[in-house]
Amino acid sequence: MVLLNEGTLHASLAEPVLGSIGFLNEVMSQYPDAISFAPGAPHPVFFDELDVERYIARFLDHLTNDRGLDRTRARKLLFEYGPSQGLINGIVGDALRRDHGIDAPDEAIVVTVGAQEGMLLTLRALFRSPDDVLAVANPCFAGFLGAARLLDIPVVGVDESAAGIDLDLLEERCRAARQAGRRVRACYVAPDFANPGGGRMSLECRHRLLRLADREDLLILEDNVYGFTASPGTGLPYLKTLDNDGRVVHIGTFAKVCFPGARVGYVVADQEIADRRGGRPLAHDLAAIKSMVTVNTSPLSQAVIGGMLLDHGGSLAALGRRKAELYQRNLACLLDALDRHLPAHDLHPGIRWTRPEGGFFVRVRLPVPADVDLLKTSAAKYGVLWTPMSQFYLDGAGDSQLRLSCSYLDPPQIETGVRRLAEFLSEEIRP
Repeated sequence: MVLLNEGTLHASLAEPVLGSIGFLNEVMSQYPDAISFAPGAPHPVFFDELDVERYIARFLDHLTNDRGLDRTRARKLLFEYGPSQGLINGIVGDALRRDHGIDAPDEAIVVTVGAQEGMLLTLRALFRSPDDVLAVANPCFAGFLGAARLLDIPVVGVDESAAGIDLDLLEERCRAARQAGRRVRACYVAPDFANPGGGRMSLECRHRLLRLADREDLLILEDNVYGFTASPGTGLPYLKTLDNDGRVVHIGTFAKVCFPGARVGYVVADQEIADRRGGRPLAHDLAAIKSMVTVNTSPLSQAVIGGMLLDHGGSLAALGRRKAELYQRNLACLLDALDRHLPAHDLHPGIRWTRPEGGFFVRVRLPVPADVDLLKTSAAKYGVLWTPMSQFYLDGAGDSQLRLSCSYLDPPQIETGVRRLAEFLSEEIRP
């Protein structure tokens, strides 16, 4: 058996962020009776009502009735490789236009294997030189950080508050890069209830970010997977909706509003690339890279997602409405339980938590490191799991924070879990 030297493998394999998801799954399997606030996954109750065959049939009807294909050809489309750019681009484009005012032509959309592939493709296309720097909100989604590490892209963090990314610091990062003979090529943000920070970028911050991007000649990579969880009447426009100059590449997924097992996402990349033939959208280049990575996104999965959208009037908002109500309920339950079981006068004054208006996540700050040993104590002795925040930060700022996710649980589980968490903190975190 050949023995490989770890030092000869790609350096990204040594990055903790690449093992973060596997680590949490391992811990959850070790403590199956613990209540887990770890997974940021959709609630399984919505899987009970999925009728995959009906959605495929609905999509086949669309191919025959609306696109003029005969039934045999329509069925064959679902069993063949299919185009790298996607089969349901028009349906996705119509939904984005209807619900978010994002008016992108079909050729500017790439249907991907989840948002994760969309991130990887976008980064691969945009970052050519080691002098190109990627700015990310700090803390940042581990999947995006991992993709950047895999591609050897230099990353700088920009602190994020409840009201959005620190634009003065982003401008400073751009200036420092220029002084070093480099440039900030793009900035990754999740403007609505980000994973893991939970903050929401204000409307003013969105406009200022777009102006800064134009001034500094950088692109904004927008990931807005949790925007649909906003309370009725509190929705804010996506960055791509406000984008008049082609500064925003919008990355989306159907994992939360449909179901994650389909593994279908999309990228809106309408930026024009000059070439000898008169130009092409960036999406064409993403599709070319995709053809060398996954070839295409499963046509059967696309058919299910396309059928679900068509079955809900072609609307992402209609698809996500009931789910948003459940997640709003769960978040309210979690915050209420924290207020009741973790009162400041009973616990260490250094324990405090965020109060997001939507999304799946609440962050809790401790006066001690929220490390793996503390997590195992929490799981083994008190029956409650959470996620250490250190993996989401570039600078160690999250070492004393933990993340609670409420999406996968029901209110009684949330209540019991927070009660166990309070017992854990009162016993293990001494003033």
